[in-house]
Amino acid sequence: MNKTILIIRATFFAVCVLCGYLIAYSIPEWDQSRWVAVGISAALSALVILVDMLLKGFSLRGLSAITFGMFLGWLASAILANSPLFDQGDPELLYLFRIALFLILSYIGAVLALRGKDEFSIIIPYVRFAPQHVDAPLAVVDASALIDGRIVGVCESRFMGFGLVIPTFVIEELHRIADSRDVQRRERGRKGLETLNKLRAMPFLSIHIHDSDVSRQENLEAKLVFVANSLNAKLLTTDYNLAQVAKFHNVEWLNLNTLARCLRTECAVGQRMEVDLVKEGREADQGVGYLSDGSMVVVTGGHDYIGSTALVEVQNILPSAGGRMVFATLVPDSFDEDPPASYQKRVKP
Repeated sequence: MNKTILIIRATFFAVCVLCGYLIAYSIPEWDQSRWVAVGISAALSALVILVDMLLKGFSLRGLSAITFGMFLGWLASAILANSPLFDQGDPELLYLFRIALFLILSYIGAVLALRGKDEFSIIIPYVRFAPQHVDAPLAVVDASALIDGRIVGVCESRFMGFGLVIPTFVIEELHRIADSRDVQRRERGRKGLETLNKLRAMPFLSIHIHDSDVSRQENLEAKLVFVANSLNAKLLTTDYNLAQVAKFHNVEWLNLNTLARCLRTECAVGQRMEVDLVKEGREADQGVGYLSDGSMVVVTGGHDYIGSTALVEVQNILPSAGGRMVFATLVPDSFDEDPPASYQKRVKP
């Protein structure tokens, strides 16, 4: 729990108890019930603190939306209550109808405003982080997405239609990883910080550092889910387990690995494609190339064409830890004389 909030709650409780004691002290009739007044004031202050704790995930934007919706409901009920519909009739019955109208319309206005907080942000833009981008949804970025680095390319391509939110505890986590004694962890942390700097250098990208009030005792996954839920944002990650935790808490998530799988080159048995052969395979006559998504293509008979582009035909596709492995053969020569440039053998000096 944040120490500042704890101090404020303790101060509020002490002031309420003191006020109860002073009120009982200032009224002679209550002199004998002074401690009863203190107990009542303590119970009321504790109830207020309990309500505050129950509203932990409720954001200021949500409160503003409810207030605005209730105001619209009150305005509509006031207009109807002063209309000719309520000019005649039993005064007591009309009074009850006005109260019911006020409660119903205020409730409907609050619920509609809370459901459509994005539209509410257009009316009052400062309930979002950046007033100039009130129509952009938000995505909370975790450390794994920053360490992965592919988010830079996605943002540079202008396909990222979200305002990115980087919680301060994510940056602190990257710093801890970058200061690790383990060489690999240190490199991962530094890569994450470099990715963050690249994102902040993009003038067209809306990025915000969010100082979240989250307990330090909670794990990183719980903090990320809480921030995404409180901001009504999606969660951008490459961590499958974190995505499942977010799904359990009804928080929408975006996984860069899922995006990469959707964008990978499609291939089927019998399909022909051009592949750049870059190295030798395990067998003597094999050449190895890679598709744009990183899938390995093993070409039988491609050893002599390493260093050039070869037209191949897919024979088999096997799943692997990295995604998939494609086995192919060279397409039979369809030319009578010299082969085309893409089939020229590499000449070794």
